[in-house]
This record gives sequence, structure tokens and C-alpha cells, in this order.
Amino acid sequence: MQQETILVVEDDSRMLRLESRLLQLEGYTVIAASDSPAALQALEENEVALVLLDLMMPGTDGYGICQRIRDFSPVPIVMVTARGSDEDKVKGFMSGADDYVTKPFNPEELALRVKAVLRRCRPQPELARAMICCGDLTLDLARRSVWVGRQKVMLTRTEYCLLTYLFQHAGYLLTTNEILRHVWGDGYEDNPTFVHVYVSKLRQKLGDDARDPKYILTRPGIGYMACRCSQQDSALAA
Repeated sequence: MQQETILVVEDDSRMLRLESRLLQLEGYTVIAASDSPAALQALEENEVALVLLDLMMPGTDGYGICQRIRDFSPVPIVMVTARGSDEDKVKGFMSGADDYVTKPFNPEELALRVKAVLRRCRPQPELARAMICCGDLTLDLARRSVWVGRQKVMLTRTEYCLLTYLFQHAGYLLTTNEILRHVWGDGYEDNPTFVHVYVSKLRQKLGDDARDPKYILTRPGIGYMACRCSQQDSALAA
């Protein structure tokens, strides 16, 4: 099987060597970049499976780089930074990050986070012919695309995975921990902020008003529920 390629964006040469070596030992091919122009050029010229992005960068910081990447690519992005406040994490997620690891980190934890993000972003063959419709919202799982009416909605891979999971269980209340376990994976149970921020991002992109929702219902203190679908592909209904 071909090795997956990870782009490491880090201006600290010592940390860049550490992260690169760690990922190489895990079997990944690593491309390194120390600033925004080099990172964007590497993404344009290579098939990258994931970006490991430092937040504190010279010139354009990690938030800005993340937003620029999101202008043209859904590639998974894991931010790695010494800034670990909830405010920083929310800002990272709103910029388009899929995960957020705080320095100093345990090398094993970083490797597990990378694996978890890659796993949830891979296509699911068993859903290749499925389609879900809810009002004017359509999830085409064969093409991994989402439409509201005739307008295609650009989602990151984590946003797409979350939306798909919610609508695979339409009509059922899912707790925040259930969503974290199935979308993000083991080890994320203490990060409810992930779910809250991503549901908010989905609502913005789908035009779903939290005060009068059409697609995603909130149960404060418990979790979320996708509205029951009017149509559902037989592959999912079985």
C-alpha cells in the first residue's frame, strides 16, 4: 500500500525534525515547510493526506494559513501549538482545523491523533451507493458531496463526517460523547467543544438557524439530533 504523505508546517527547526521523524517512524512520507508560501506551494504540487500545522508562524500565522488552505482544499488539518485555551481552540476550529494538539505533547498521543483524523476522513465503501435527503438537503455519499437545493455546500472532511453520522441516525438523540466517539474516535470524550463548534459551522454553511432549525436539533446539556429524513436510500434503511 502506498504511504500517505503528511505536510508538516513548522518554523522551529528542532520541532520540525522531531515531528517529521515521529511521522516517518509511523510509516508516513513527510514534506516540510517553514512558512505560508512554502506550505501552499507544497499542497499544490503534492497529494497530501494531512497537514500538521504550527499556530505561531512568522508572517501569516496558523489561523491565516488554515483559512487560505480551506479556500481550495478539504485536506485534514491538525493544529499543533503551545496556545491551548478554549478560545484558541475555538478560533482554530472556526479557521478550518480538524483537530488541535497542545504543546508539549506526548509523541504517542500525536501519532494517535493523526491516525484518528486520517481514519475518519477516508471514504466508506459500504456507503458507496447511499443517498440521504431531508427537505432540500441532500447528502450524496457516493460522491461525498452535500447540496442545499441546487447549491453545493463545501465542507471540510470532519464537517462532512459529522453531518453524515447525524443523518445516518436521523430522528435519534445522540449525546455529545457518542458523537465524539464515533466521529473523532477514542480519547476525545473530554472535548465537547469540538462538537459544539462543528455543529455551529455546519449550521452556518447549511443556512440552518439554531432558533428555528430545519436540519439539526439541539438538546441542551445532552447532544444533537438530525431531523428525520423524508427519503432514505435502502442501503441505509436496512
